[in-house]
Amino acid sequence: MQSRTWIASVVACSLAVFLVPVLAQAQDSTVAAEIKATEAGFVKAFNAGQGAELAAHFSPTAEFIDEEGNLYRGTKEITEVLTRYFERFPGAKLALDVESVREIGPNLSIEEGTRYISGTEGVGKATLRYSAVRIKINDRWLIASLREFTADPAPTAHEMLEPLSWMIGDWINEGTDGVVKLSFKWSADQNYILGEYDVTMDGKSVMNSTQRIGWDPLNGRVRSWLFDADGGFSEGMWTGVSDGWVVKSQTTNPDGSSGSATLTLIPGNKNQFVMKGSDRIVGGDRADDFEFTIVRQPPTAKPAGFPGAQPVPATPVRPALPARPATPATPAVRK
Repeated sequence: MQSRTWIASVVACSLAVFLVPVLAQAQDSTVAAEIKATEAGFVKAFNAGQGAELAAHFSPTAEFIDEEGNLYRGTKEITEVLTRYFERFPGAKLALDVESVREIGPNLSIEEGTRYISGTEGVGKATLRYSAVRIKINDRWLIASLREFTADPAPTAHEMLEPLSWMIGDWINEGTDGVVKLSFKWSADQNYILGEYDVTMDGKSVMNSTQRIGWDPLNGRVRSWLFDADGGFSEGMWTGVSDGWVVKSQTTNPDGSSGSATLTLIPGNKNQFVMKGSDRIVGGDRADDFEFTIVRQPPTAKPAGFPGAQPVPATPVRPALPARPATPATPAVRK
């Protein structure tokens, strides 16, 4: 008899474990259906440009925080801001995607999703994430709190490198000891900047290198990879500073030895920039600091020693041009 009782208890517990989530899910589905039906009325009022009707979907003491962080409290303020919005953007239309509804209590739920706003010519478009706290009053799910967030698409690799577009073109530093030539262009897919470096001294090539500059989305910064014709290579990690750009460069030489350097780029105008090298270690030995000015290469080559020319450093440099660009702004519909 005890055995049967024990088995019955186990079965009952198992059914409870199974049925409770199912019943809760069914209840949540009912609440979600009710809220989605309410949102259909919200969309209808928005697309008709009815500010007062739209405000009626909020509770009397509701709060509304728009994507710019502006706070509006109560039916009066919310009605006023919605009315002004439709006066400024007549014909604006709304579509939305209710992504989740969570019931917190018998008359309280949280709704999250995305709003898509479009309009007539000149109004523009906006995609906004939103989170709404709803309370049930007289069988109506009213908005107690609504918060909107911008949902701009992530910038592309090209957009993150755009602040370095001033580099594109041919550059030269020509002095009595040698010539440094640099050339930069966009890759075919526009996602990298490709560099070519050629250093000659006494008419002989002492360094010929290629470079790829790209955006590292994992670390959120610009990185560079440079490969020398002699088999050496280096990697640069870029950081923006107030007067230019700094890179921490780690080098592997053809013989297996390593090196490091801090390079600083200080843009002057569109036709010149200053490159500085410091903390330079080459094969375990300290190398001298250097500084020289690089100018945009003129259409006609000038003779060695033209005004402004400076000698190149005695030890070849594996250059890398660092930066940390700002995230581009994306326009959105404003109230």
